[in-house]
Amino acid sequence: MLNLFQHPIICFNNHMKAKYHKYILNFKQPSGTSRGVLKTKETWFIILEENDKKGIGECGILRGLSADDRPDYEEKLKWTCDNIHLGLETLYSENTEFPSIQFGLEMAFKSLESNNPFKLFPSKFTKGNDAININGLIWMGDERFMKSQIQEKIESGFGCIKMKIGAIDFQTELDLLKSIRNEFSPDDIELRVDANGAFMANEALEKLKRLSELGLHSIEQPIKQGQIHEMAQLCESTPLPIALDEELIGVFNVTNKAKLIQTINPQFIILKPSFIGGWKGSQEWIDLANTNNVGWWVTSALESNVGLNAIAQWTYTLNNDMAQGLGTGSLFTNNFDSPLQVKSGTLHYENNLNWNFNI
Repeated sequence: MLNLFQHPIICFNNHMKAKYHKYILNFKQPSGTSRGVLKTKETWFIILEENDKKGIGECGILRGLSADDRPDYEEKLKWTCDNIHLGLETLYSENTEFPSIQFGLEMAFKSLESNNPFKLFPSKFTKGNDAININGLIWMGDERFMKSQIQEKIESGFGCIKMKIGAIDFQTELDLLKSIRNEFSPDDIELRVDANGAFMANEALEKLKRLSELGLHSIEQPIKQGQIHEMAQLCESTPLPIALDEELIGVFNVTNKAKLIQTINPQFIILKPSFIGGWKGSQEWIDLANTNNVGWWVTSALESNVGLNAIAQWTYTLNNDMAQGLGTGSLFTNNFDSPLQVKSGTLHYENNLNWNFNI
């Protein structure tokens, strides 16, 4: 296979070699959200080498959304590799404002210490004896395109469908959801919607009332992040459970995390490790959610299969029976072949399949 990575930047210390690469993932088809249409996705890899072993970590950044979408991102990544001798704990702390680098580091060090660089959390899942329940993701587009996606997900056996809303006419979106409900009850198919902050604060409650009539499970981020008072009011009076997503981005310390949860008091929070400091940052949110009686689930953030693999294996260890948002591995034309396979609405680890991550 051709090496997909060009001109890696390599840094050394006495014991370990660290390098990083930029890689552009190409969507099979443009994917619509209320913030625009995605055609490519930039990601970065940290590769550690020590004593003939390799550790692989992915720094999954999403331009325009990630807290660490900053001009000095690559500079910080280079500094991190230059100072790899400082170790994970110190480097994690030094990258507080770069949550995707924090996660890439966690992943790379965990990978390095594992017997297999891609088996980070050995379990029934990685043995192929169990699977993770996931939602089927419906991207925005015209009515015909969205209907075709819905039909495909239902025929593929998904018991939970998540539909992105907020980009086309609201009534059209309601009609699409009604068409699902006319055929499938809430007991048959769980429906979630994700507004990505598309609703205006002064109209959100009325829209939530109309959506609630369709027996939906929840709505993600109905209004833009940062409107703490308005979101708190919504969560208090909503007839439809609200899940915070973008609201968690850029909240770096535990004190501020606790304040956010206690002020807004949402029904759910959604954890995207690449956006919130990896496993450690996510666990802080989980602990706060559990303490405050807030539900949660985990979602990937358009990482390659490398990052998705790390998120999925960790998620399995959390024993959360809700449908997780981990079905993004097939979105790209140039993703890395991996043992991760989606079957009947569940994510499996097929040990007879190999990775093609050659560097």
